[in-house]
Amino acid sequence: MRMQWRTLAVAGAVEFSPPVLRDDRGLFVSPYQEAAFEEAVGRPLFPVAQTNHSHSRRGTVRGVHFTCAPPGTAKYVYCARGRAIDVVVDVRVGSPTFGVCDAVELDPEHFRAVYFPLGVGHAFIVLEDDTVMSYLQSGRYVPDNELAVSPLDPALRLPIPDGLDVILSDRDTVAPTLDDARRSGVLPRYDETVALEKALYQ
Repeated sequence: MRMQWRTLAVAGAVEFSPPVLRDDRGLFVSPYQEAAFEEAVGRPLFPVAQTNHSHSRRGTVRGVHFTCAPPGTAKYVYCARGRAIDVVVDVRVGSPTFGVCDAVELDPEHFRAVYFPLGVGHAFIVLEDDTVMSYLQSGRYVPDNELAVSPLDPALRLPIPDGLDVILSDRDTVAPTLDDARRSGVLPRYDETVALEKALYQ
């Protein structure tokens, strides 16, 4: 069986669904496969500068985070334990899908993964305690480059389930709406992020 993939509503974002091999010992899965990634995106995965691992309790909402461009950061994300809704938000000014969100439920049953192209926003909504999210990044974490827009911005309509007691960091609580961030000039530009992502492979 080959890994399946589909494009998401945000330009450049892709969901991947690998085959999961199960037997009486347990299971084996490859959440990232180069051949499928190249078929979907048109090139290999970005050079990995950093891997991240987060552990969260139910109700935690992390994001919507993005990295100022330049340098910008592309990501490849999957859920190793628990369950979460992974959300991509197009915050790139000039993008044909600016302001659009799409979401994929991630869990260790199906091991779906999501590719976030450089410059888009990333958030996830934790549905179970002890949820572990793991991801690869094209850039190192530099606090001064990390920006956010509010996950509670009504214009974004993030798919936060009714009745979920939302837990936000102080940073995300005071993050601006997408429109306020656009007016302040902090959002990345689509043409610049596309050029920067191509430069990762030169």
